[in-house]
Amino acid sequence: MDLSEKVLRLKPAGMAADEWSVRLELAACYRAFDWMGWCELIYNHITARVPGPERHYLINPYGLWYSEVTASNLVKVNLEGKAMDGSKYPVNLAGFVIHSAIHAAREDAHCIIHTHSTAGSAVACKREGLRYDNFYSAALHGQVAYHDFEGVTTDIAEQPRLVASLGAKPVLILRNHGLLVACSGIPEAFTTYWTLQRACEIQAATDAMAGENLPLTKKVLAETPARALAFRSGPRPGGLAFDGLLRRAGIRYEDIV
Repeated sequence: MDLSEKVLRLKPAGMAADEWSVRLELAACYRAFDWMGWCELIYNHITARVPGPERHYLINPYGLWYSEVTASNLVKVNLEGKAMDGSKYPVNLAGFVIHSAIHAAREDAHCIIHTHSTAGSAVACKREGLRYDNFYSAALHGQVAYHDFEGVTTDIAEQPRLVASLGAKPVLILRNHGLLVACSGIPEAFTTYWTLQRACEIQAATDAMAGENLPLTKKVLAETPARALAFRSGPRPGGLAFDGLLRRAGIRYEDIV
């Protein structure tokens, strides 16, 4: 992540530099989602773990649009959903239930994205779920889990079932609900979500067309995820695509402190 000395100097007094870096990258991710149109008014969440043994994580202030999220107003909460930074903003209970459960259970889940995009929610409503017959869905073959709908996720009793449904996979389709990804970093989570969203959009488009869809062979499906992984690997998985999107959208770190 390209953070200038000027931006780093804007770090609030007493805040660790690594937390400030995560705040900036997460705020940029919210702005990217807003630019891409993957928003649901003030709802849905992108969370990121704060470095350190406390297992605190950052979540958007409940009531703000994604375009209003900044590095400074992100709320740092513990796994019980209690604000740990004196924030004046509340936290959405549904966001706490889903994100706290996965952050607590998955050591590798440093960034979690949950959305209700139109294409994603539409695929989540189909009995078959995501079908592996397009370029993007093939890249996710074997990496997608499912969780049955239990109503609005405000009951902590659902947490262990959410965790069990996700298992060790990076993608969870919440049936009749929406999409979720859990990855080791913000850029990787962003690019994984982008791949999943594109897969759902193409599936929705092909299903709206007349004619039979072409299936992919088992051999191709078995080989594609490993080939696609090369585009999300490296010292900062997904970083090139994420940074490129920030440039295209005109999202600058110095503007979202």
